[in-house]
Amino acid sequence: MFKRFQLLLSISRSHLIVRRYFVVNGFDGAFTMLGLLMGFYVSDEVVLSVVIAACMGTAIALAVSGISSAYISESAEKKHELKKLEDAMISDLQQSAHGQAARFMPFIVAVVNGLSPFIFALIIIMPLWLAHWYPGLIRYPIVAAAAVAFVLIFFLGVFIGKISDSFWLWAGLRALLIALITSLLIYLVSPM
Repeated sequence: MFKRFQLLLSISRSHLIVRRYFVVNGFDGAFTMLGLLMGFYVSDEVVLSVVIAACMGTAIALAVSGISSAYISESAEKKHELKKLEDAMISDLQQSAHGQAARFMPFIVAVVNGLSPFIFALIIIMPLWLAHWYPGLIRYPIVAAAAVAFVLIFFLGVFIGKISDSFWLWAGLRALLIALITSLLIYLVSPM
């Protein structure tokens, strides 16, 4: 089963797409949560249950959007690629490994595309849940959640550095700098 999955990944070249979607949508999930948290941070009165509900609603919306959009677009691309291959080979490839990859890989890509921002969002809002379940455990839950977002964004940058064979620390710091600039912009444009 695993060897078959590797074969489908290989012939469809989907492993590169899956990795790219994981990183891109991981950033989307982390930055979206960071934006929400910063918005709540600069607000006067914040009710923790409202913050959690807003973050969860956004995380679910990111997941559904990611899964549906990736499935629709990847399915169309894989069908188009299969049709071109069939035309070139003058044969029906629906029952071949190429046909299976064209049907199966859009689903895998879609799941990664949707679950990546959702999982990152859940990790980031964990301090909010802990503060809600155990009052007094975390004194500043929004700040703690934002700190988790910064850490995850840094490690996503490190991962990108590893992929591109560049200095991992610089790649992580560059991603962290972008997150800090984003937070500063949100702070500066918020009504005081």
